[in-house]
Amino acid sequence: MPPNHPKSSVLLHRINTATSSTTTTAAACQKRWSPLSCATPVPETIARYHTRLVGPNQCCSTAVQQIGAPVSTVWSVVRRFDKPQAYKHFVKSCDVIDGDGDVGTLREVHVVSGLPAANSRERLEILDDERHIISFSVVGGEHRLENYKSVTTLHPSPAENGTVVVESYVVDIPPGNTEEDTCVFVNTIVRCNLKSLKQIAENLSGRNKSSS
Repeated sequence: MPPNHPKSSVLLHRINTATSSTTTTAAACQKRWSPLSCATPVPETIARYHTRLVGPNQCCSTAVQQIGAPVSTVWSVVRRFDKPQAYKHFVKSCDVIDGDGDVGTLREVHVVSGLPAANSRERLEILDDERHIISFSVVGGEHRLENYKSVTTLHPSPAENGTVVVESYVVDIPPGNTEEDTCVFVNTIVRCNLKSLKQIAENLSGRNKSSS
C-alpha cells in the first residue's frame, strides 16, 4: 500500500485526529509493571520480552498478527533494521548513520508527508536471530514519540508453517494528549505495519514455493 493509496489517506486522517485532542491525562505518579496481555498464546520465553516497566506519563500496548508464512520468511523481512520501509509504508527512506547492523546501530528514518513527524533517529537494542527478537528505541528526531521503545518477536503458530508476530511498545504521552489518544495514534501505525508485513511475507512465501 503506497503512501498515496486511498487507505493510506484514511489512516493518516485517523492518526492526525488521534493527536489533536487537548484533554490532559491524569497519569500515574509511579512506575508500574505491565505484563503481556493478548488472547493468542505466547511462549513464556517470548512473553517476558513484552513485560514492560511503564513510567509516569507513559503508555504501552501490544499488537498480534498471524501470518501464513514460515518464521524464517517473516524474519528475513523484520530483521532488516536498515530497511524498515520494506514493510512500513509510512517510512519514506532510511539511512544507517552509525554501526554495521549489530546492536547499537543507529538509523535515521524519514517519514511520508501527512504524519505529525519528519524524521526519527533510532537505535537497535536487540537483534536475536536464534529467538527471532528485534527491539529498537527512538533516541532523537522531529516527532511526537518521545522515549519510544518497541520489541517485536516471532514464533511458530499452531497452523502449519504459520507465524505469530507480537509487537509491543512503551512511549511517553505527549503534552495535551491522553493515554487513549496516544495508544490510538501508535496502534494505528503498528497495526498497519503488521498487516503490510503479513501481505509481503505471504507473497514472498508463495514465490518461494513456486520456485522450489
